[in-house]
Amino acid sequence: MPDPAQTTSPPKKSGDGKGIALFVIASCQLMVVLDITIVNIALPHIQDSLNFSTTSLSWVVNAYTLTFGGLLLLGGRAGDILGRRRVFVFGILLFGFASLLCGLAQNDWQLLAARALQGVGGAIASPTSLSLITTNFEEGPERNRAFGVFAAVSAGGGAIGLVAGGLLVEWLDWRWIFFVNVPIALLIVFLTPRHIKESERHPGHFDLTGALTSTLGMVALVYGFIRAAQEGWRDPWTLVSFGAAVVLLLLFILVERRSRQPITPLHMFADRNRAGTYAIMLCLAAAIFGMFFFLTLWVQDVLHFSPLKTGLAFLPVSAIIAVGAGLTSNLLPRYGPKPFMVAGSFMSAVGLSWLTLTDVDSTYLGSVLGPILVFGFGMGLIFVSLTIMALSNVEPQEAGAASGLLNATQQVGGSLGLSILVTVFGTASRNEAKDQIPAFLSQASPLEKAQFAKTGELPPPWSDEVLTAGVSSGFITAAIFSVVAFVVSIFVIQTRASDIERLKGGMPPPG
Repeated sequence: MPDPAQTTSPPKKSGDGKGIALFVIASCQLMVVLDITIVNIALPHIQDSLNFSTTSLSWVVNAYTLTFGGLLLLGGRAGDILGRRRVFVFGILLFGFASLLCGLAQNDWQLLAARALQGVGGAIASPTSLSLITTNFEEGPERNRAFGVFAAVSAGGGAIGLVAGGLLVEWLDWRWIFFVNVPIALLIVFLTPRHIKESERHPGHFDLTGALTSTLGMVALVYGFIRAAQEGWRDPWTLVSFGAAVVLLLLFILVERRSRQPITPLHMFADRNRAGTYAIMLCLAAAIFGMFFFLTLWVQDVLHFSPLKTGLAFLPVSAIIAVGAGLTSNLLPRYGPKPFMVAGSFMSAVGLSWLTLTDVDSTYLGSVLGPILVFGFGMGLIFVSLTIMALSNVEPQEAGAASGLLNATQQVGGSLGLSILVTVFGTASRNEAKDQIPAFLSQASPLEKAQFAKTGELPPPWSDEVLTAGVSSGFITAAIFSVVAFVVSIFVIQTRASDIERLKGGMPPPG
């Protein structure tokens, strides 16, 4: 008698089962993605409530991104071996439980531990949710639409997180940015066995050595960039982190080449389209993380937007990403992924380049809204194509590993890229401050001079000039990341007849 866990029984309901299945999968992805940005607006309130120091406060974000990015490969592989639906449910339950602990935290270490546990839950659930689309949706237009929704949520989740964070912090309390995940997680767990069918379990064992070396190597790499942004590139721990990352990741490659059942089959990179897709995702994740980070900082400190108004300012980004993703999903079977990758990365570069023109006299409507709409539409075009290309021509038993690798490049690319951008921002800000200090001292009152001598921080409007100079330099670097993605999309990605046939739902042509 077969093991029920190894069968692919259909959902209990068929009529609207696909719609609810997609709602469940998208809700999971939205929850784990927006948790990266929803915390940003609440950080000052968390600092006051739990007595964080300024330096340790950054770990409220980093504790989540480090464990999330570091364990994504293991989470994707676990779904292939144990069954994606059961692993998905476990990841959601763990994420919801950790969210409850975050909201109940009474001191700094409790919150950091719970945030790290949140990252573990997200790393288990997120890659499994993407691979569940291949299990529950037919190849062709149906799967294209599902990928379109998933990609829109992945790209727009950051903006939605800012809106949700602003609402919850301003109307309720910072703890609710975590408590709100609990009922959502319970709803997902309730609906999953009723509307999502289990994948076939592929016999095998965990590549524990590969999992350990990849996880520790990625964590060391992310930590190295975070440390460099805070302490400088010559800091001993920065150098140790980078050295450890190089050794561990080289060891990981050696282990994967010899393993019979690797956690990340290296032959995936032999496909130039898939390898190019991962490179593009790495660059664009850095760009989108940087855009949200710097604009959130600028509109609050220079335009003096409240947390709620800041969140609402980014709402158009989510809307335009959804429009771009929907358009791409419908047109992909006709044109294939490459045109949308080229157009999306180009629009991303244009939007970020436009933002470099922002100065202290700029306004939201005059200088911010236009660029972020161009950027957001480009993201909508490209994320659907990236998602589909990453899972194209992947064997069913490796779908979890492929989706985990795509998610890993997005999260690690965002973390690494943001750290690089923050380093650029800091250098440009310090240089601008040197130019602004003489002007300040020539006009400041004795009280203002005494305050500056005590804190070393310039007051407005000089501080606005310093911040704007740093933000502009950050946007220049983010635009360069997008240009690299544009170049890769032109010269590496190929348009293949077999891919277009699959997008139409047919069999690829022979040969």
